[in-house]
Amino acid sequence: MPTSDVNLADRSGTLVESHKGYDPRIIFFYFAIAAMMVILAAGLAYQQLFKSGVHSEAERQQNQRRVVVPGPRGNIYDRDGRLLVGNRPVFSVVLYVDELRGELLQEYRLIHKNYVESTDDKQELPTNRQLWQIARVTVVQRYLDKVNAILHRSEKINARKLERHFQSALLLPYPLIEDLSPEEYARLIEELPVNSPLQVYSSYSRFYPYASAAAHTLGAVRIDEDADAEDMPGDDLMTFKMKGSTGRDGLEKRFDSILQGTAGGSIFRVDPSGFRINPPLEQLAPHRGKDIVSSIDIDLQKVAEDAIGDQAGAAVAIDVHTGEVLVLASKPDYDLSQFSPHATPEVVKQMNDSGAWINRALTGLYPPGSTFKTVVTIAGLLSGRLDPNDTSVDCEGVTYIGRSKKTCDSGDGRHGRVDLQHAISVSCDIYFYHHGIDIGPNLIAEQARRFHLDRPMGIELPETNRMIIPDPAWKRKYENAAWTDGDTANMAIGQGYILVTPLQMACYAASLARGEVYTKPTLIHDPNRPTQHTEPIGLTPAQRAVLVKGMIGCTLPGEGNTASVLSTIDAYRIPGVAIAGKTGTAQVPGHKNIAWFICFAPADNPQIAMAVAVEGDTPGETFAGGTHAAPVAALVMKKYFEKKAHPAQSAIAFPFSKS
Repeated sequence: MPTSDVNLADRSGTLVESHKGYDPRIIFFYFAIAAMMVILAAGLAYQQLFKSGVHSEAERQQNQRRVVVPGPRGNIYDRDGRLLVGNRPVFSVVLYVDELRGELLQEYRLIHKNYVESTDDKQELPTNRQLWQIARVTVVQRYLDKVNAILHRSEKINARKLERHFQSALLLPYPLIEDLSPEEYARLIEELPVNSPLQVYSSYSRFYPYASAAAHTLGAVRIDEDADAEDMPGDDLMTFKMKGSTGRDGLEKRFDSILQGTAGGSIFRVDPSGFRINPPLEQLAPHRGKDIVSSIDIDLQKVAEDAIGDQAGAAVAIDVHTGEVLVLASKPDYDLSQFSPHATPEVVKQMNDSGAWINRALTGLYPPGSTFKTVVTIAGLLSGRLDPNDTSVDCEGVTYIGRSKKTCDSGDGRHGRVDLQHAISVSCDIYFYHHGIDIGPNLIAEQARRFHLDRPMGIELPETNRMIIPDPAWKRKYENAAWTDGDTANMAIGQGYILVTPLQMACYAASLARGEVYTKPTLIHDPNRPTQHTEPIGLTPAQRAVLVKGMIGCTLPGEGNTASVLSTIDAYRIPGVAIAGKTGTAQVPGHKNIAWFICFAPADNPQIAMAVAVEGDTPGETFAGGTHAAPVAALVMKKYFEKKAHPAQSAIAFPFSKS
């Protein structure tokens, strides 16, 4: 049959028009439409079956919000279990602004209507954004006025702060009044309706039972607006974080990862405007951080700080065997509670003016004065330049080093004939001038470095690294000058270029007490901590006996003994305990004098070692070191041995931390 249309005649001869059932010219469009339908169906199937998870995730991120609440910080205790840093509840009255949708919309419409009715010029109407800002301030102030009426206050809304809250922290409660007094808290709890958007909100702030005690050691915290929420789901959601705290300095900063609590919070569904839809989809409770037990003995710490008083200075006490720091005091200090939650500008200015920021125990650099004579003694004994039985010197109160006149800081101007033991007890400068030059700067510096007096001691808190133990090579490098006998003479009495910290000298005293060259200090208490053992000093028993007897003599009654106040004044006397000590006074050019005292006790079985440095402006080693520094150490040691006789029962679990 032909494929084209033709006219055919029926039997009667009439022409009849014939048509085909399809038109080959449009068949292409059939196939095209079918293909598009297949593609559309495949696309829909792909979106529904294979991409449904992606769309669901996008919808989740669009419609859900996460609120993170930081966990409370852990506590810090002293070695006997007394709370040094804890948490106190802080109550604020807050407004949950995301519950005000209806009121805000109603207020917006009312304000808009009033503006429209009050002006004929439409160009003078506020913008839509301005109208919303006015509505928010009006509604929130209305709620604040309710609080003002209850508390008899007259607080006003900060419009700029409120707008920032609506833009970036809508799901968080807006604080109206922070840190309520107990009376205000009780009044609000009694008068605020349970279902009101106004609520009393509880958070935590650091609490310091001993105020300024050990302030530099414990450290303060600062506000942290980026609480860690690693254990909480929804990290891909828009997140709102309640303010927490993080360590700013001291142990709070050093052990922040341990003290920091675990954050919790909630995940909410929100409407298109970002307002919360209750109840929460998920909730995770925050948890308090772990506690740490410091090595500090707060009783001894308070004694040291009270003894230093209004003077500037530092005191460090160390357990001879373990290196645990019992006292780490620096004055002037500051009240830690003034930093919780934050310090006022007035407090900061006062601290800047007084220098209270400085931790003098760890960063205060001072010439060690005559306390360094013990290092010179060790250098002389080990090198053979000093013989306890045959190295006496006739002190007439004055000598000459080259053309420079050197005097002896003794009470009557001269000591007469002195041997090594006596020279240590009366701190005879002439003796150490004479023998220091014979020993030489290199041997003295070598021994000082053996005791690590040229480097930080490795305690858990930041130390300065600018300490100096000089020698001829050092002077050539940094001063571009040759070393002289005058430099050696100054070095022999702990003056000149030498700079050390009180912590270094306390560690030195502890090492000397054990007969070793290094003590690693620590601020963490462990009742099972073993005794430290480092390289022996190398003195023979006879040599050590001369050095220790000279230091004991320093603290005994006797003419010229520089710390005799420890045994002649009842307030400082410790019955049955012999103290081996050495006083010193150092002059800081253009600055002031530093009164020093280092010691350990009991002399025959050392348990505690100390270093005290007090800044002053009165020259004269005999009464400066013995009068201003030695009494501080004596009072701390007296308290220490009183406690040893009547030990306290620890109130906490050991070791180191607890959950």
